[in-house]
Amino acid sequence: MVAYIVRRVIGAVLLLAITTMVTFGIFFLVPRLAGQTTDQIAAQYVGRDPSPEEITLTKRRLGLDDPLVVQYGRFVKGLVAGTDYSYGPNTEFCPPPCFGYSFKYQRAVWPDLVDRFPVTLSLAVGAAAIWLVAGVAIGVLSALRKGTVFDRAAMITALAGVSLPIFFTGLLTLAFIRPEGVVFVPFTENPPAWAGNLLLPWVTLAFLFAAGYARLTRATMLETVGEDYIRTARAKGLPERTVIGKHALRATMTPTLTMFGLDLGLLLGGAVLTESTYSLPGLGKYAVDAIRQNDLPQILGVTTLAAFFIVVANLVVDLLYAVVDPRVRLG
Repeated sequence: MVAYIVRRVIGAVLLLAITTMVTFGIFFLVPRLAGQTTDQIAAQYVGRDPSPEEITLTKRRLGLDDPLVVQYGRFVKGLVAGTDYSYGPNTEFCPPPCFGYSFKYQRAVWPDLVDRFPVTLSLAVGAAAIWLVAGVAIGVLSALRKGTVFDRAAMITALAGVSLPIFFTGLLTLAFIRPEGVVFVPFTENPPAWAGNLLLPWVTLAFLFAAGYARLTRATMLETVGEDYIRTARAKGLPERTVIGKHALRATMTPTLTMFGLDLGLLLGGAVLTESTYSLPGLGKYAVDAIRQNDLPQILGVTTLAAFFIVVANLVVDLLYAVVDPRVRLG
């Protein structure tokens, strides 16, 4: 088990290194391959309508004319040890982890990400709990009652949930259920108000994801209940609750864990549509506002953090595999 954990952790670290390379390439290499000059790249760091002097100064501060290898080294150094940003006679230190420095607002991006993260975490965790419980439960019941009215109704609802986008269902709920809007209240200040204000975004977001989990669980369960070991368990006289809960359901957890880890990791990086629809000040809305303001360091910071959450979520899923199915430890 220890060797399995070590292998997975080493793999996650290597994947994080590759992720930083890909993220850096998207923001600095791809624009050059597309024909952008260093002046055009620098213009994206100083907001809208920058002056030629601001562009030249920003290009020199960031070293955009340096080789890409040197720029990538500075990028990684900033994440690990922080970096300095010069403003004429003044020098501003961006402490680690430095996820970028907004030249438009003259402040580091990381504190903004820390301030916004509790909103995104609250939204993601609450919605994830709802869609996981509801999706798996409906999928299991549909598989056990295949062909019944409940099964058909559940799958039609699931199809609607997958098809309807968040901005559509979100706007409908705001129009007919809560026209006054949603205000985020920190959990530490008032837990009941925190849950009450986020209930509508939770349900709206969970409706989309629960539909996919219900369909996946139903398909996996239908395949599992036809296996020989399930028939053997029933032939031994085990209660149906034990056969389904202990044997069949456990076999369906592997694909569910995979899907859940990716979905939760992605949402922790920012639920863009949900936060924008309900005006929740999380990482997703922060990224949207940065795009509107043409503030590239903020966009880069959110992208890097989102990639980190996805890698960590995959690591956690790999470790949980070994708990759900011991045979995975041999791989």
